Amino acid sequence: MSENSERSVLEKELFFPLAEKYSPLHSEQTEHYKKSQTQYHLDQMKSKKTLQKLTDLKIAKIISLEQITPDDLEELSKSEKGQLMQTLTDQFRELSGTERDDFYTKIEPIIGTVSKNQLWESNHIAITAAISNLMQDYGRMPSTTELAIETKLSRQTIHKHLKEYTLHPHYLKEIERFRFMTSKVLAKVFQFAVNGDIGAAKLYFNMVGASNNGQIQNNTLIQNQNNFIQINGTVLSQDSIKQLEPEQLNYLEQILKSTIANEPKKE
Repeated sequence: MSENSERSVLEKELFFPLAEKYSPLHSEQTEHYKKSQTQYHLDQMKSKKTLQKLTDLKIAKIISLEQITPDDLEELSKSEKGQLMQTLTDQFRELSGTERDDFYTKIEPIIGTVSKNQLWESNHIAITAAISNLMQDYGRMPSTTELAIETKLSRQTIHKHLKEYTLHPHYLKEIERFRFMTSKVLAKVFQFAVNGDIGAAKLYFNMVGASNNGQIQNNTLIQNQNNFIQINGTVLSQDSIKQLEPEQLNYLEQILKSTIANEPKKE
């Protein structure tokens, strides 16, 4: 093959595809492909917007109910339930006072135990901090109204919390955590006592029940052993009293009050 023939073949192999690429037919195909891709993406966006509108309508319908129950969530997908919960959480955080209470009543049936406990802890921390801060500011115990203004909780919520917090499982766990730290506090008091702090020494002896002669007394043990009521063989201890329901405690209190009132007065 001559040099000119080889060059012709090489040029054809190299430049013919380029010529084909830039031919009018190829340009038309490329433009058509671009348009079809653009239309596909537009259709996808429209479809997503349509689905989101349907989801928004479902969520708005549920939120408009007087009370939301688990049955109302049956028609929602997992993703839609997540969006609903996020919307409810955002709305709840923006409310305060009685509006917050009303909204909580509305959504309470669909709130899980974990979320309820977290809400109780949040209220407890807010009320505790408010009492501490206002006592420093006013030099007295703050009123319920002052606590409501400080915490943005309703008076009813604060009153209910202060009345019932000692019966809440999370408060009992908090007390157990403080008891758990007793040994560390006792060790710290002991350090001050052995370094010559008389006040710390007296406190240490009182805590461990030591007498003047240095012997450990059994007062604490005796108090713990006698911390119960025995009626005809039935023992009613402090722990068993803690397990009683509020109605049972009220009934027991009424019986004791009635008994005390009927006792003859001492001359």
